[in-house]
Amino acid sequence: MKKQFNVAGIGELLWDVFPEHKRMGGAPANFSCHCGQLGANAVPVSCVGADPLGKELVESLKELGMSSEFIFETAEYPTGTVNVVLNNAKPTYEIREDVAWDHIPFPDELKALAGTLDAACFGSLSQRSGESRGSIRLFLKHVPDTALKIYDINLRQSFYSKAVVEESLELANVLKVSDEELPVIADYFDLQGSTEELLQAVREKFDLKYIAYTRGKDGSILLSADEIDDFPGCEGVAVDSVGAGDSANAAFCMGLLKGWPLAEVNLFANEVSTFVCMQKGATPKLPEHLIHKSISQ
Repeated sequence: MKKQFNVAGIGELLWDVFPEHKRMGGAPANFSCHCGQLGANAVPVSCVGADPLGKELVESLKELGMSSEFIFETAEYPTGTVNVVLNNAKPTYEIREDVAWDHIPFPDELKALAGTLDAACFGSLSQRSGESRGSIRLFLKHVPDTALKIYDINLRQSFYSKAVVEESLELANVLKVSDEELPVIADYFDLQGSTEELLQAVREKFDLKYIAYTRGKDGSILLSADEIDDFPGCEGVAVDSVGAGDSANAAFCMGLLKGWPLAEVNLFANEVSTFVCMQKGATPKLPEHLIHKSISQ
């Protein structure tokens, strides 16, 4: 019987508000939903307001077959929202401040969950407030050292700093970073060289097991201490790239947990994220052939 991996994404859960509609979003929540589709026992960890938008988010998770057990509720802060504008399928964001996911608690049941995990994902945005930053870091300290601790750097607006990035890299053993974000890291730590040289320098500096470097339609690079795979991307016409990186991150996670060769993991992540780019919304239902590929191997 194949092992079912325990996975969690901790951080923001919110509504992406487009000019004509809204959709559930938040990188760690999107990551969890995609890992769930790909066969993991996956849960999102966040906080919503005791308001209609919060209740609607919980219902949306349930409709996707996801547990809301670790979605905490607060009456003191509203459910998070982000105004999203698409320009040639690429999003820009206006993120509301001091909302429920800025106040994720750390009760005993969350500590217990952390100890059961095979992989956990976190980012920079959800650490913009002291309360959630503290809870995320406590959570990661209770995740087993054998697990994947994936830092999806996810730089948004002005909600990051060198201190948050550096401390997060020290807590992680996997980095997921985009072509727009790598120059920020290089600048922070005075690193120079080609893309591959920068990635290896970051990996060595922070003793990371893997780095997944994404560059949109041009594919991705996946590297470890002794191997590197460069995939040029899949054919597809982008409709909405919101959540594409989160789906790639989930596919990277599942392939690495299963011990696939790096080239196979990298191909799979591109197949999944290309499909998501061709759909509306961050968490569309994945096609059976991709689900089967993940579950059967």
